[in-house]
Amino acid sequence: MQTNLLSSYLDTPHGREADAILRSCVHCGFCTATCPTYQLLGDELDSPRGRIYLIKQVLEGEPVSERTQLHLDRCLTCRSCETTCPSGVRYGRLLDIGRGVVERQVGRSAFAGAVRWGLRQVLPYPQRFALLLGLGQRLRPLLPAKLRRKLPARVAPSPRPPTRHARTLLVLEGCAQSVATPNTNAAAARVLDRLGISLIAPATQGCCGAVSQHLAAEREAAGFMRRNIDAWWPHIEAGVEAILISASGCGTQVKEYGALLRHDPVYAGKAQRVSELARDLCEVLEAEPLEELPIPRRGRRVAYHSPCSLQHGQQLAGRVEAILTRLGFELTPVADSHLCCGSAGTYSILQSELSRQLLDNKLAALQAGDPELIVSANVGCQLHLQSGTIRPVRHWIELLDEALA
Repeated sequence: MQTNLLSSYLDTPHGREADAILRSCVHCGFCTATCPTYQLLGDELDSPRGRIYLIKQVLEGEPVSERTQLHLDRCLTCRSCETTCPSGVRYGRLLDIGRGVVERQVGRSAFAGAVRWGLRQVLPYPQRFALLLGLGQRLRPLLPAKLRRKLPARVAPSPRPPTRHARTLLVLEGCAQSVATPNTNAAAARVLDRLGISLIAPATQGCCGAVSQHLAAEREAAGFMRRNIDAWWPHIEAGVEAILISASGCGTQVKEYGALLRHDPVYAGKAQRVSELARDLCEVLEAEPLEELPIPRRGRRVAYHSPCSLQHGQQLAGRVEAILTRLGFELTPVADSHLCCGSAGTYSILQSELSRQLLDNKLAALQAGDPELIVSANVGCQLHLQSGTIRPVRHWIELLDEALA
């Protein structure tokens, strides 16, 4: 794609990065075939190719409107288009840059701005999120049915084994996951303990930065990233094997720390090292002798939902499924498994109508094979799916933990 970006953008690192991404696009349109919003809306401007054109026009100085912002807002950042793209266009990164530019030029209404600010002030902070979630759970009978469905049930954290093995991994506790589904990392710790691996969770780590990153608050996101790097660095220097991340949305963000902070003179090198050490749970477990675990060879009948952040963001499609099959679980068929469930971070709140349509379609596909339960690899997907079904929805590591118990 030929570009003619304004010099005011080309003179910045973000502008040069956007220009390179735009030039890699060849207009083929393969991305439209796998874009969830284009499938629902049928509007070219709600496809990756259409949004690329919009961002190009913005950076070339064309007029920007709330309509431009709406089409960018409707994108899930599922990155299914990146898996499909034959030219390797880094669409997700281009979208972050474009959203930031449009945000500064168009702004938001007072209400919309307040909602986004509120999400950034609550979700990345476990104590604040726990307080608000606890209040909602206590008031559940008084809430509208639509809101009641979105509230996860209260979960008591289960015990974890002590740090006792020579092999150690750092573990990101996460913000929403540590509050809403605290037993995900507890289950991971128990399974890994049986394999001779201990987990270390530094007290000073925090949110991965993804919430701020995708709500056009990149400086804020960088602050979260630097905080985590500072918390992890002494352990990295001491020789931990990797940084384990059981929420695939967070994993995608941490694996991009090196790219996002590459212009930071203090943190660039450390950020790159952190990204190199980041591992999803499936990457850790698939390399271990799982056959030695006392898990019954005949497992439960489950439907697996592969999060977009795992199969498209981290390009780890099929890896969890291989582990579950290897351990004897029966996986039911899931049509259109590449499509998003509609969770997508804050998308289910900010674009609730589209999100609900995607959720209904995804649950129909997941439940078609009549599984006992549904499993996933990301807290956002897990909670979103559970809001639409009475069938249990769990993180896949909990299946292994329960089988071992």
